[in-house]
Amino acid sequence: MSRFKRPVSVLVVIHTADLQVLLLERAAHRGYWQSVTGSQEAGEELLATAVREVNEETGIEAVAAELCDWRLSNRYEIFAEWRHRYAPGVRYNTEHVYSLQRVATDAVRLAAGEHRAYCWLPWREAAERCFSWSNREAILMLPERLAGR
Repeated sequence: MSRFKRPVSVLVVIHTADLQVLLLERAAHRGYWQSVTGSQEAGEELLATAVREVNEETGIEAVAAELCDWRLSNRYEIFAEWRHRYAPGVRYNTEHVYSLQRVATDAVRLAAGEHRAYCWLPWREAAERCFSWSNREAILMLPERLAGR
């Protein structure tokens, strides 16, 4: 097993039918709010990565059939402060977008050391609070995505 993270990840926007969106605040960066994210492990299918990350970061026990694959990916430059987690020379990550609809605003069990707080916000407010451009854009696409189901 490599000691480096793979530059392939998932973004999972968790929301309710009335477009309340779950955001998590990073433990190491007060004010950095985001949806569930995480890197794919070697040999793992992307959908399995999404299910694992939802469970690890929120305690929400989702199953693969509940997640919606947007068939959308974003490529972005990895923040300099986090590049040490990747193999030397790796500068870009490819993120694959998923969503997970919940019936209600679930209670969340945060991953110790990874996130410090969570909140459920109306989708526009959630988008404004995100530090990540790709996360913000995914949340702004939510109404259109739900209408297309």
